[in-house]
Amino acid sequence: MKVDKVNPLIEFDNVSVRYRLPHEKIASLKEYAIRRLKKSINYIDFWALREINFKVYQGELVGIIGSNGAGKSTLLKVISRVLRPTLGSIRVRGLVAPLLELGAGFDYELTGRENIYLNGTILGFKVKDISKRFDRIVDFAGIKDFIDSPLRTYSTGMITRLGFAIATDIKPDILVLDEIFAVGDEEFQKKSIKRIERFKSKGTTILLVSHNLNQVKSMCEKVVWLEGGITRAVGPSKEVIEKYQRTKR
Repeated sequence: MKVDKVNPLIEFDNVSVRYRLPHEKIASLKEYAIRRLKKSINYIDFWALREINFKVYQGELVGIIGSNGAGKSTLLKVISRVLRPTLGSIRVRGLVAPLLELGAGFDYELTGRENIYLNGTILGFKVKDISKRFDRIVDFAGIKDFIDSPLRTYSTGMITRLGFAIATDIKPDILVLDEIFAVGDEEFQKKSIKRIERFKSKGTTILLVSHNLNQVKSMCEKVVWLEGGITRAVGPSKEVIEKYQRTKR
């Protein structure tokens, strides 16, 4: 299909995100409430992202790399509209399907069946739409024998497979994945990569956070390298990953 390389789907314009953290350790919620009422809490500012500028176009598969605490997950949360920038602006065009954290949006006391309906509703599906997709989601996740068991009895791999199966049972304009390949068996990873590649061939834009640099290099044509909340480099995956690796030697 023809890919639009003129109008970006995602555009960061000097985006900065600040977290305000209590300077002293607060032992309980009660103490926090009392000290907040007395205005006796001292905060420190932690800038998770600082002046981020880059664009992502339709059909691109973009890797996000960097050390732990570099700001990768915060970046994805801004794209997914979970967080708003403290400064700057971001423009996102189209339907975003985020898979940000293991188990995000799940209730561990509910069954797998109930969580499919819960998560599907959060993503904007109607109940009748979820019912049509239900068997397909269960088959992809490979959890048929456990579908009526509470989620707290699932392994981390099962939860990841279920989350991925729900989030990708639509064709989103933008698919956001945070360390989706960190857990799960080889068969699941192959199925997931095949689905991601099919989405990309149909014009879906995909952002992938991963510490697996070989995987990022093989799957992504463009990479954004974050360090300390700052963009160190944006460009072709091989070039940016080699720069990143040189700093780690």
